[in-house]
Amino acid sequence: MIYFDNAATTYPKPHSVISAMTGALIEYGANPGRAGHKLSMKTAEAVFAAREKCAAFFGAEVENTIFMLNCTHALNTAIKGVLENGDHVICSDIEHNAVLRPLYACSKDRNISYSFAHTTDDDEETTRNFEKLINRRTKAIVCTLAGNVTGKILPVKKIGELCHRRNICFIVDAAQGGGVIPLKLSDGVNIICAAGHKGLYGPMGTGLMVTDGKYRLSTLVEGGTGSLSKELAQPDFMPDRFESGTINTAGAISLGAGVDFVVNKGIDVIYNHEISLCRRFYTGLLKIPSVRLYTGIPDKRYAPVVPFNLDGFTSEELSEKLSRMGFCLRGGFHCAYPAHRKIGTETIGAVRFSPSVFSTASETTRLLKAVANIASGIF
Repeated sequence: MIYFDNAATTYPKPHSVISAMTGALIEYGANPGRAGHKLSMKTAEAVFAAREKCAAFFGAEVENTIFMLNCTHALNTAIKGVLENGDHVICSDIEHNAVLRPLYACSKDRNISYSFAHTTDDDEETTRNFEKLINRRTKAIVCTLAGNVTGKILPVKKIGELCHRRNICFIVDAAQGGGVIPLKLSDGVNIICAAGHKGLYGPMGTGLMVTDGKYRLSTLVEGGTGSLSKELAQPDFMPDRFESGTINTAGAISLGAGVDFVVNKGIDVIYNHEISLCRRFYTGLLKIPSVRLYTGIPDKRYAPVVPFNLDGFTSEELSEKLSRMGFCLRGGFHCAYPAHRKIGTETIGAVRFSPSVFSTASETTRLLKAVANIASGIF
């Protein structure tokens, strides 16, 4: 199988990540921070080293870098942690359900209201559209770094400046862009939520929430942290406040190795490689008359994904045919129905091409031939 579903989860993983995972299961078997014996302390040191790497990557303090189950877990913690009854939130019109469903739940449980800012190819206009929606109850802006359907990159720095001026909490969903598009708290972001298993090349079951510490978040989960064990109240200090129960120790350690891989390879190198494959694929699809494309030619405006369809097929039908020909691509609605409604694919979805640093030009050419053969009725 040739894998082009990296926007869902990167595969394969770097050898260094696999080695770190295997080594963690062999060498770091004790519970970190739960005992004073040598193996527990050794494991805690390894977790702390991984936390340091993740903190540095996003420009955060180590103690404000929290290991999560995934980006969805991080977003739920951030959104529900900062919002109070009656608050108003603004998000973009291309958000993932990891943002939309927590906001919807809060609208039912806490009388939260939320508005959708219209995004365009003009970053100034997009930023103005966010600003127009601000009212006296606006507590937060929550938006994606890059849309997972079209790859559209939002003007995070400009929105961050807006939030700073208006004293609004800014939460960024970096699931799609983290590890591919540079992002730090210093860009004006208060809380970054990231997936460990995508552009950071860590394993599934890992995620991050990094914060600048400005906003005190309420907790979703309370329990044992290895600290203040005599107290019934959840610890108020980070990272313990949000790491109840035993963390995914091997996952955290191997996520640190994934961050090392991205840093050593170079985030610009990774992006340029992946976007070049997207351009190759996009320009090749333009030569197939029955193909439908939903973005402009891949360039610096986009994260490296290309959504497309073929006349006569739903996206699920096309992705299933490609699967039988040996290619892994995701069809459907990608947990982001508003984005599909925006590009006019609300009834059929789209097939999403998403390469990784390990994808090659020859693999991309083979996929183009497969799409052409399906369009010609050969398969």
